[in-house]
Amino acid sequence: MAKSAHPLSIPAYRSYWLARFASTLALNGMVVIIGWQVYDVARRTMPPREAALQLGLIGLVQFLPLMLLTLVTGLVADRIDRRWIARSTAALEMLCAAALALLTWFDAVNLPALFVIAALLGVARAFAGPALQALAPNLVPKEVLPAAIAVSSFAWQVGAIAGPPLGGYLYAIHAPLAYAVSAGLLALATVMLMRIGPVPRAVVTGSQHPWGQMLEGISYLKRNRLVLGAISLDLFAVLLGGATAMLPIYARDILHVGASGLGHLRAAPAIGAAVVAIWLSRWPLHFNVGLKLLVAVAVFGAATILFGISYRFPDPLALSLVCLALLGGADMVSVYVRQTLIQLYTPDEMRGRVGAVSTLFISGSNELGEAESGFLAALVGPVTAVVAGGIGTIMVAVLWARLFPEILRARTFDPPTSFETIPGQEKAA
Repeated sequence: MAKSAHPLSIPAYRSYWLARFASTLALNGMVVIIGWQVYDVARRTMPPREAALQLGLIGLVQFLPLMLLTLVTGLVADRIDRRWIARSTAALEMLCAAALALLTWFDAVNLPALFVIAALLGVARAFAGPALQALAPNLVPKEVLPAAIAVSSFAWQVGAIAGPPLGGYLYAIHAPLAYAVSAGLLALATVMLMRIGPVPRAVVTGSQHPWGQMLEGISYLKRNRLVLGAISLDLFAVLLGGATAMLPIYARDILHVGASGLGHLRAAPAIGAAVVAIWLSRWPLHFNVGLKLLVAVAVFGAATILFGISYRFPDPLALSLVCLALLGGADMVSVYVRQTLIQLYTPDEMRGRVGAVSTLFISGSNELGEAESGFLAALVGPVTAVVAGGIGTIMVAVLWARLFPEILRARTFDPPTSFETIPGQEKAA
């Protein structure tokens, strides 16, 4: 394989990329519709703050499986064929989407059904996350891995941000259509994953006891402060700055733009992310990548604050869209830098377990962030919750620069020559 080969020219990786993009697009489209339906159903019988509490609970239900299963899913991804884990979870997610489509078609949607299916999706994602993250480096030659990580991050980020507006638009056209399209995308993902042939399997080393092997992923993160700092930065920053969790409330009760307006609001971060992704594909980051990661998180927080108070300005919808686009662009930079650092600074036999912790942190920043935003909105109102979250995100970026100087010292994406000489490990030894 030529060193200059593009990862998408490799058939196995191309199938992986299509599966990752399709599943991410589908799942994130479902998330926004589930949130809308939970709030809409709750508002029929509850006052606004109690309905906001249901948004917090639905985020918590999706996060709990990730928290409880992290150690198990990481070891599973390192010991069992990662292709079959990904295929099985995609099939389960497809069945959940089909069930939601049928419930919506027959107007039988209720809170218990939404919570049960959300929990099943949480279980599927708990297993899929580390398996998919760890599978990608097995599909390309080592010299192509940095480009493969960037392309994979692009697929995940664009799918994660483009999925919600797609779901919102489809739901506005015909409610069951949103879930039906998600089911179709997940079926496509399953087929693409079936096309991937046998891949090299990493050999799990270290403790032979299963419990000890599970804990080795956490032990590795404690030694590797660069990876730990990058992962935890996302958790605490997005956990506090979860403005997107409040979009159903903003669309319905603050900006008064309805379900179609919700689609516009969710499209804005996608546009911002797409513009930045195109920029990064043409002019990728080479220097001071750690500093740029911290700056991106701070910009994310500032955009969140401005979005929170945008309703006070003339033409509040336009300002809200600009803020959300800026938020999405900053998030794209953050994901690109963070995922590249994590993959390049983690040995293959640890990628499943480190990926499981990464999935926990990333999903924690999303689902648990939704729970935090919903609970806080129930206590102090949605506007105060969004503004306070943005301020907290900026504070996290400043604090992490001091707690993890290894991030600032990460000048380039050049991987270590030995995993025993990773920045920060020598201090922890």
